[in-house]
Amino acid sequence: MLTLPGLIDPHVHMREPGQTHKEDWRSGTAAALAGGFTCILAMPNTDPPVTDPASLESAEESARKRALCDYGLFLGAGEDNVETAAGLAPKTVGLKMYLDRTFGPLRLGDPGAIAAHMTNWPAQKPIVVHAEGKRIALAIQLAARLGRSVHIAHVSRKKEILLIKLSKEKGLAVTCEVTPHHLFLTKEDIPRIGAGRSEVRPKLATKADQQALWENLAVIDCFATDHAPHTIAEKDGENPPPGFPGLETALALLLGAVREGRLTMEDILKRMVDNPRRIFHLPEQVDTFIDVDFDAQWTIRGHYLQSRCEWTPFEGMPVRGKVVEVNLRGRIVYQAPDVLVQPGYGRDLFGPALPPEPIKPIPM
Repeated sequence: MLTLPGLIDPHVHMREPGQTHKEDWRSGTAAALAGGFTCILAMPNTDPPVTDPASLESAEESARKRALCDYGLFLGAGEDNVETAAGLAPKTVGLKMYLDRTFGPLRLGDPGAIAAHMTNWPAQKPIVVHAEGKRIALAIQLAARLGRSVHIAHVSRKKEILLIKLSKEKGLAVTCEVTPHHLFLTKEDIPRIGAGRSEVRPKLATKADQQALWENLAVIDCFATDHAPHTIAEKDGENPPPGFPGLETALALLLGAVREGRLTMEDILKRMVDNPRRIFHLPEQVDTFIDVDFDAQWTIRGHYLQSRCEWTPFEGMPVRGKVVEVNLRGRIVYQAPDVLVQPGYGRDLFGPALPPEPIKPIPM
């Protein structure tokens, strides 16, 4: 049995408001706890997207009522909120800029708007960029010119990881994340998964791209699931939306890499606890830890998942290592397979200060 700190996922899509048939704050944070995550950072491409005071307040209310684990909210950058976004920074974990198309309407195509957001957004608050290929170079160059840091989401290609490596070697303030599905799946897995169910952004890459990620682990700051649930009917439809669920499978997949000698436990904790906390300026979660049965054998099945979408691109894969208990702020919140707290137990790490948890008497 391993006892580890609660994990942090800096890239999660909750789908609430607007698309709760895919996921809501209760089901999504139940999936987080089952995967060993005690803190998630939620992306703003909901319906409507989180870009202004009203949409942020709506997202805050939904999370406050239903979240089971702790969380932070990102604000979305658009061409219509260049002047107003920075005023909402204190209530958020950071700003998310979509420089390439993905699920939802948020996309920044104007370099002037990108630069204006980078200029206006407070320096102590992170900026996360969804960008691919040449757009990654644009984001890094603009951030360097403006003297601020930037975090690149879900890096997936050899050219991209080598560009980030070179940028770091030049002393630029750039960090990045990689998803488990880009570490463990490639284009060659598409026939097994199915064409629609394989749709994801960035797309699954080649084996050479995947190998470059493994060869440049030192460049990768975070492992982030990019948990992006859609229903099976949607994925099997005529216009399948991009995205995979990932909260409940990430740790087992990475523990498999530990068994194979490709990772160490220190590698995992650095990228799933220490670095996310440092990059996103997260407070420490006191009295918070997870117990993991390192030898537990199980087969990944979508219909057993806490996530409302009930499918996974890793369907049928045998793995070892399972979260059996989660303690959050001194309370057992999950004992596999059951969630033991009511919706609303999770705290907004950037919301108003809450009173401390009541001290529990020690059983005699």
